[in-house]
Amino acid sequence: MVEPARHLIGVVIGAACAFGAMGAGAQALLASGSCRVGAPHGAYELRSPDGRLRIGGAFNRGKRTSSFIFWTRAGVRIAHIPYDEDLKSGTLSLWYADARPGRDPQQKLEAGYAAGQLNGDKRSWYGDGRPRAFYRYENGVLVEAQAWTGTGTPLPPAAVRAMALRDLANDERYYASLDAIVRDHLPACEPAPAVPHSAGTATRDASVALDRR
Repeated sequence: MVEPARHLIGVVIGAACAFGAMGAGAQALLASGSCRVGAPHGAYELRSPDGRLRIGGAFNRGKRTSSFIFWTRAGVRIAHIPYDEDLKSGTLSLWYADARPGRDPQQKLEAGYAAGQLNGDKRSWYGDGRPRAFYRYENGVLVEAQAWTGTGTPLPPAAVRAMALRDLANDERYYASLDAIVRDHLPACEPAPAVPHSAGTATRDASVALDRR
């Protein structure tokens, strides 16, 4: 029980540090993308000053759509997050950041989402490729769970349920950190022009003001 907990903490911190070069003050990042009616719309990219692609995705009238893919400064893909109407929807995947040169990164997690909720199988692996946990969710509710130590020993049910809860909390914090990077590096969109009401009353801009960079 202790071993998986320590492993999970190490994985989350390690991946966050690998991608942390994108954080404020670490490195200037350059966002590119188009706008429509005052909001990001179309293809979106975030690159390092040397031109390396760090995030690729797309917006539809300010909402994330299709897949957002994240890379470390070294070019290792660490996350693939699918969206529909700004909600996670589809198969989400994470990888370990410490891939060796010339080798594909080891997958860390794969999880099914629908309308922003876990729905279907969620699997995770240790850094050496051994199975770590298997969970099954139905509309955000855990209905089945198994987990193993790093040596392959099955964990008892109570430990598995506790591990599933820790995983859920840590995973959501990690996704939020990736979301924050995108949110802090949006394309600079001009506010949409106000449209007067027919009655002549004062109107408010219908678009959400975006932080300018």
